[in-house]
Amino acid sequence: MKFGTSGLRGLAEELNGEEARRYTSAFLSYLATLGETVSELYLARDFRDSSAGILRDCAAAASALGIEAVDCGAVPTPALALHAMAAGAPSIMVTGSHIPEDRNGLKFYLKSGEISKQDEAGILGELQPSEAGNYDAPIRDEEAEARARYLSRYEMLLRPGALAGLRIGVFEHSTVARDILGDLLRACGAETVALGRADRFVAVDTEAFTDAVFQPMGEWLQDYRLAAIVSADGDGDRPLLMDDKGRFVRGDVLGLLAAEFLGADTVVTPVTSNTAIEATGYFPQTVRTRVGSPYVIEGMIEAIAAGAVTTVGFEANGGTLLGNAIELNGVQIDPLMTRDACLPLLATLGLAQSKQKRLSDLVDSLPLRTALSGRLADVPFEASARLLGELRDPSYAAKYFADRGKIVRTADIDGLQFWLHTDLLIHIRPSGNAPELRCYVEAVNAPDAEQALEWALNAAKRALAA
Repeated sequence: MKFGTSGLRGLAEELNGEEARRYTSAFLSYLATLGETVSELYLARDFRDSSAGILRDCAAAASALGIEAVDCGAVPTPALALHAMAAGAPSIMVTGSHIPEDRNGLKFYLKSGEISKQDEAGILGELQPSEAGNYDAPIRDEEAEARARYLSRYEMLLRPGALAGLRIGVFEHSTVARDILGDLLRACGAETVALGRADRFVAVDTEAFTDAVFQPMGEWLQDYRLAAIVSADGDGDRPLLMDDKGRFVRGDVLGLLAAEFLGADTVVTPVTSNTAIEATGYFPQTVRTRVGSPYVIEGMIEAIAAGAVTTVGFEANGGTLLGNAIELNGVQIDPLMTRDACLPLLATLGLAQSKQKRLSDLVDSLPLRTALSGRLADVPFEASARLLGELRDPSYAAKYFADRGKIVRTADIDGLQFWLHTDLLIHIRPSGNAPELRCYVEAVNAPDAEQALEWALNAAKRALAA
């Protein structure tokens, strides 16, 4: 089991049983070291076959410590966080998000919100051998209440009837957000068409647009005369949107548009998000962070402490976080600093309607550069670290990039970014979840980006082999 960019993950068969109980006990013990008195632990899950059993393991560990378990059922991760925070209680989401079904994970939440990297270390420090739990202990059911609270949060995000006249497809697959997305869209006046509902869990990576699971979407768009198709990943915290021209809208673009709709004065996002965020001039302040929601949250907290009034965070996958209370349509929407798929989808659709634009025209109006990414598999972290160390030497870096252009600027936030005089951005970073080296590029057009990515991967491969 390993903490990655968002939560603990590993093989489902290894998490099921003792490991789930150990990590739940460690989490609750860690809260005690913070001086917190915990009487309830809120739990929810995705639709993986293994998730219900792992949830019962978490409940058993809580029961063994005299803590009541509350089952919020199969709801989006932000819905669980919202409901638990309202009760002043910690929570755990059982989910592997978009990774294959044979894997699973746990996302931990304090009563104040998502845990930090420091909290992850604290949990690991409390790990002990497992003790038998009470599997027959009752679990209080609050799925209906958690679902209703989340719906209530967003039903008034847009003005009444804001999406009237739009027919929107909901790619339901096995996301826990599938029913909620349809309910919210209809509450805003849209007509919805349910598409692709799955009886078994399907791993859907909302950033892997070429995956076969998305192949039917273009046909659905035409067959049902849809203005857009929306969806989310397995636990409902990463959005997916196809526009009226059948083009996928990148997650960082959705975050940008959501921030514009919400009137953000400060945007916090990782270094992997598109540089169009700054180029728009929409936001007085843009803060760049390392990859992972804990780093985005840390940046948001620092921005708010420095006086930011409307702080919006998002990752390159589109999961969007709200740092300050805001008022829209006479309704206050409270902060929720955890990734959310419904917020950017509704905000983007609402923004397009308010500007009387089609989604495709709204996206085309942005100063977007073509962004692509690739990876080299089976690269040990030590090898990646050695390459980055060499690239921090200006003379080595100049020779490394000599046939692509002169280096005009660099950034060392999460991996290394190089801006070249040829208007290319090349970013090299080790994966936080796997033995991989990842390369990201931005260019003014698709052919330049494709050539730059091919060059970046080949250059890294040669350097690693040297």
